[in-house]
Amino acid sequence: MSNILEKAIYHAQNLDIVYTKFIKANDVGKTTHGESRSHQAGFYIGKSFLEDIFNTNIAKNTDYEKFVTIKWQDNFETTSRFKYFGSKNECHLTRLGSNFPYRNDENIGDLLIICKENLEYYRAFILSSDDDIETFFAELNINSTETNKVIDKGYQFTSEEQLLECFKVFINKTTLEFPTTLELSTNSRNCYNSAFRITQNKIKREPDKHLLSWIGAEFQLFKEFENNRYSNTIKTPFEDVEQLIIFANTILNRRKSRAGKSLEHHLSEVFNNFDIQYSTQAITEGNKKPDFLFPQSVAYHNPKFNIEHLTFLASKTTCKDRWRQILNEADRIKTKHLFTLQQGISSNQLKEMYNSDVCLVVPKPYLKSFPEEFREKILTLDSFIGQVKAKQG
Repeated sequence: MSNILEKAIYHAQNLDIVYTKFIKANDVGKTTHGESRSHQAGFYIGKSFLEDIFNTNIAKNTDYEKFVTIKWQDNFETTSRFKYFGSKNECHLTRLGSNFPYRNDENIGDLLIICKENLEYYRAFILSSDDDIETFFAELNINSTETNKVIDKGYQFTSEEQLLECFKVFINKTTLEFPTTLELSTNSRNCYNSAFRITQNKIKREPDKHLLSWIGAEFQLFKEFENNRYSNTIKTPFEDVEQLIIFANTILNRRKSRAGKSLEHHLSEVFNNFDIQYSTQAITEGNKKPDFLFPQSVAYHNPKFNIEHLTFLASKTTCKDRWRQILNEADRIKTKHLFTLQQGISSNQLKEMYNSDVCLVVPKPYLKSFPEEFREKILTLDSFIGQVKAKQG
């Protein structure tokens, strides 16, 4: 998160009156036809902000003017003017200075944030990147349709509270003792995406980050389910040790079986967001079932299909001892890609893997846990996707 974004979020969350708007062509002195309007020297300000600016009710056909100090990007200050023209029913923020850097063509589409600190002093921020804007919206719990007005600062659930509430709804409506791994991963992911306002664009920009977030959210939901389903059981004495062992093994076995399928489900969702063609659990030689074949199993079984365009991917939460299992799962594909959540593998094991044509794929944040001499060979999820998409055209 950039320093400017952090400061924008901090002030927007901690000051009572915050106004946002997307910068438009007329804000930078252009008409809808791209012509210059030199007499227009500032930002248009929405009407919902007027009473907070002028600290009074706005009378019709009356002009209002207010000079204030504004600190921009936590960097420099301007002595500027809010001017309301009653006859036009328009308010402009003007007198920004001839060298003001944020009223150019490239600023069209940026998000302007104005935070009122007191009657005479404001803080303002300009956010340009889509990711910064979407992160700001998520942190303030608003969306793009709620701009050009003052943010409603009534009590709002935090993203974490929204996530837990979504989990609670799902748990309460689930009649089975435990949902399937697919239901668990799908609903945890949907809850997370909704609570944190994760869009397809965000997923495509940082697939490694969001995959790990989904896995964490599912584990959190899984624990909520366990507590909900078994809290009364563990408070009641067991009849004997055998019953305790049976109960404990049931929980442990479910935990083990969930983790592997969970990773596969979330990887599938990442690939879906990138519109990548693939097959899961397709049958290959010897009745083997690779986790993923790209582009599809039909292509794999077509002897005329160019083997250079085929890709294999196995997914294992840990792989120190189990990576050899994938070596004969797809004979047509020489290099076997293996996605893992394993953090750190010895140089000797990595040499053995690469000598066996196994290429590791790991979440980008985990890359630094591997020996430095192998990091250039190891792919991140994002780079693996890039390779697959290049093959699929």
